[in-house]
Amino acid sequence: MRLLKTFTKTIFLAIIFLTISKNNSFADGGFPVRPGRLLISPSVSYFFANSQWDSTGVKKPFANGGKYTSIGATLYAEYGISRRFAAVASLPYVYNQYSQNNTKTATSSGLTDLETGIRYYLANIDFIYYFSLQGTAITPTYSNNPGLGYGKEGGELKLAFSGSAPIGNLSAYFNAADGVRQYFGGSTGPIQNRWNATFGLSLDEEFENQVSATVSGINSWSTDKSFVSAIPETNKDFSFIQASLSYGHSFSHEISLFVTGGQFLTGRNTGVGTTFSLAFIYRLDYR
Repeated sequence: MRLLKTFTKTIFLAIIFLTISKNNSFADGGFPVRPGRLLISPSVSYFFANSQWDSTGVKKPFANGGKYTSIGATLYAEYGISRRFAAVASLPYVYNQYSQNNTKTATSSGLTDLETGIRYYLANIDFIYYFSLQGTAITPTYSNNPGLGYGKEGGELKLAFSGSAPIGNLSAYFNAADGVRQYFGGSTGPIQNRWNATFGLSLDEEFENQVSATVSGINSWSTDKSFVSAIPETNKDFSFIQASLSYGHSFSHEISLFVTGGQFLTGRNTGVGTTFSLAFIYRLDYR
């Protein structure tokens, strides 16, 4: 009972991380995708936690030397429909494991929530600063498996602002996005505010290497503030802030690689997570 309860408390955190990890600077924000360009980004991620923040934000270790790990793979795609519109989609797969004293283990694995959306480019300022609005539909690909998410359909509306500017012979860019997400079905479906802000800098004039820093977080509110252990449910009322650093390298105009490491800084009803991810970017032009 206690093992399942602790596993349930932390399992959705890794799913949340997968959602954030795909929303890096290359796949989120106001920068437009040229019409006819298809961006495909497969990524893998790793999440680890051996402690948690309780409902009041107090940090404490998991009971009996508990450890939580998650390995995930996500496929993200974005296609430029026109100068104003782009289509986006993502689908993660996760394998989660929780153990105590290296003897008891609880696991959960499978595809999670399919996200599909349309991004509309609202405006730009001198083709340097861009504003976009994105609507996303959330569709669970599983049933009767609360270890993979809420199992509820949902929707999100997100506003983003992006820009770039020269710094000497180099170039800097930024992305800032804030979205409101609502899960449907029942009175306890959480409403969430998801935000992120990224600042990046090229390391050479050829734009082959870059570094970036991101701060991101989620605030989730629900009338259901409890945890169910007999029939596990994911946590619906929580919050956290994460900081991460990324390095990107472009092998060519079509192929890039991003390596990211992150650490959860503060939270409530979540694990104290350490994260790593590796993402490839493929750009294909069809026009």
